[in-house]
Amino acid sequence: MSLPDILFYVFAAFAVLCGLLIVVNRNPVTSAMFLVLTIGSLAALFVLLNAFFLAAIQVLVYAGAVMVLFVFVIMLLDLKAEQRRKIKVFGVVGGLVSVGTILAIFVRSVLQTRPGAEPAAVTATGDTMSLGKMLFTQYLLPFEIVSVLLLVAMVGVILLSKKELK
Repeated sequence: MSLPDILFYVFAAFAVLCGLLIVVNRNPVTSAMFLVLTIGSLAALFVLLNAFFLAAIQVLVYAGAVMVLFVFVIMLLDLKAEQRRKIKVFGVVGGLVSVGTILAIFVRSVLQTRPGAEPAAVTATGDTMSLGKMLFTQYLLPFEIVSVLLLVAMVGVILLSKKELK
């Protein structure tokens, strides 16, 4: 087994472990920090795939800007000690169904792969100019929709967290 293979398994296991810790942890700030570690390990996986631009964007945009926004919103909400909530049956059933569906898709895709088969040839160059042209021509509408959704979410969080004057 070569060094890139070992590094892949290490970073993939670390990403899965930190992803589980995000969900399991009750403190939102600690969960946000585990999300930063998950994003960092995904960036390392991008580096192993020779996608250096995606790794840099992963770290700069997600681990930097988005995590600062998450922590700012968490602090803005001024979360007190967590209250015990009742477990809702619909939420548990919905979660189990979605996890089962994702596992079924994963198992099906693993079973359909042929060991030893030659991987498909990569046709994309991966430079930023072609990525930018594709983003602002072919995928302009989804890009604009995501930006408007993020703006609406930010305004909604600010309005919901605004304290009433007494």
